[in-house]
Amino acid sequence: MPHDYKKLEYWLKNKKNNILIMGVVNVTPDSFSDGGLYFKPRDALEHAKKLISEGADILDIGGESTRPGSDPVSVQEEVDRTIPLIESIINFNPNCVVSIDTYKSEVAERAILAGATMINDISGLTFDPNMVDLVVNYRLPIVIMHMKGTPKNMQNNPQYDNLLLEINNFFKKQIKFAKSKGVKNYQIILDPGIGFGKSFDDNFEIIKNLDFINSLGYPVLIGTSKKAFIGDILDNAPIVDRLFGTAATISIGINNGARIIRVHDVYKMKQVAIVTQKLIGIR
Repeated sequence: MPHDYKKLEYWLKNKKNNILIMGVVNVTPDSFSDGGLYFKPRDALEHAKKLISEGADILDIGGESTRPGSDPVSVQEEVDRTIPLIESIINFNPNCVVSIDTYKSEVAERAILAGATMINDISGLTFDPNMVDLVVNYRLPIVIMHMKGTPKNMQNNPQYDNLLLEINNFFKKQIKFAKSKGVKNYQIILDPGIGFGKSFDDNFEIIKNLDFINSLGYPVLIGTSKKAFIGDILDNAPIVDRLFGTAATISIGINNGARIIRVHDVYKMKQVAIVTQKLIGIR
């Protein structure tokens, strides 16, 4: 193991009730929220340091935009964007829990060797057949996310006969597959994929019914931060004006069972999480 991540491993094994804050660092020129802001290595590292100082429990490093309509990038380009940053973060803080946001096993392994100790796979172990073996070999936490289609086409009129049932059936299938390969229960985290092949109403239905997913018995991660459905309900509010809408989704999401919150604004959303925890009795 490249470095110690016992704190996260302990949390996962014991299903702690406290909330983990995952801060987003996109090393891309075109991500929907902050594309280009942290594309330069120095800017990305300074942003990562800021998120750590604000209380991020996990940093999620992404080198490929997965916004609706986006095109994939090559393995080499993704490696070139993410690996130097991960190495710099670990050099700055060897105990930082770094997640690599990728569906490519080659990128994930390079990230692990650089110090990453968690994999966030938007495909839920469906795009790359080698990803599950990597998870087993390195014994790392894996975020299994639900997505309908691919980032390129996922928002082309997504439709479901039964949204919640389809998501849960996907999770059951992928959990069974992962465990058949040797993935342990405590390694698995579920993400319903807010905004990934979901309609405007679908996103709200998922947040209102997270207990349905939580009933599967694994930690649930949600990533609602500044997404389009929040802007849509707020009279097409621009990204910079979606902070309070995001806060509402996070507070209700925690109340309904989310235990890992993926956000851009760590300091502010950590406050939301702390107050929500107190109100609903999570310690």
